[in-house]
Amino acid sequence: MRFVLSGDSDCPIARIALGYGESVRIESGSMVYSRAVEIAGGLNSRKKGLGGVLGAIGRSITSGESMFVTTATGTADGGEIAVAPPIPGKIVELTVDASSRYCLNTGAFLACDGTVDYTMVSQGISKALFGNTGGLFVMETNGAGSLLVSAFGDILALDVVPAEPLVVDNEHVVAWDATLDYRIEVASGMFGFTTGEGLVNTFTGAGRVYIQTRNLANLAQAMHPYLPTASN
Repeated sequence: MRFVLSGDSDCPIARIALGYGESVRIESGSMVYSRAVEIAGGLNSRKKGLGGVLGAIGRSITSGESMFVTTATGTADGGEIAVAPPIPGKIVELTVDASSRYCLNTGAFLACDGTVDYTMVSQGISKALFGNTGGLFVMETNGAGSLLVSAFGDILALDVVPAEPLVVDNEHVVAWDATLDYRIEVASGMFGFTTGEGLVNTFTGAGRVYIQTRNLANLAQAMHPYLPTASN
């Protein structure tokens, strides 16, 4: 993927170059502008007909991702499409290949090469009920090419080694190596009542975890007292 980041470091857009016939998949609703590019939308399913409709609805309900997928294809050399995430924060490129596959948290996906695909992988009922990493399923990449992910705030990469599990607040997880194992659990006490911490992801094995430096849920909670109510 040939792209440049424009704008300031906190609120960038990704300007993706497309030659004739080249295509990228982008998050539904993320386009800022385009030129010499054809935009096509479709159901987020490999199946056709009613089965495809039901599959897309099911994936949306159980994973939190969009029912639709948008494909941008260059109609001439020099095509360009710009995309941006819905919240302010960094955009980072991850390289996908046979030895580098990633799992993505809900809302992290922004764009990928047409040669990169993903499947929805079951993460087990206990993880689905206990966390916010995609509901019953998480997005796992495959294929080869570039993947753009976005986050609230900056994105940091943390390495996990076998002898040292990594514990990350559930709301700060962006993506992680698919080779890592993880479990979602309460930080301490009764759902963190005694410490103020809630659910955490504990990663084990060898690999890398990408985290965001800000927490959207905490921001919403901090702003709540200042929001107008029906009474005023």
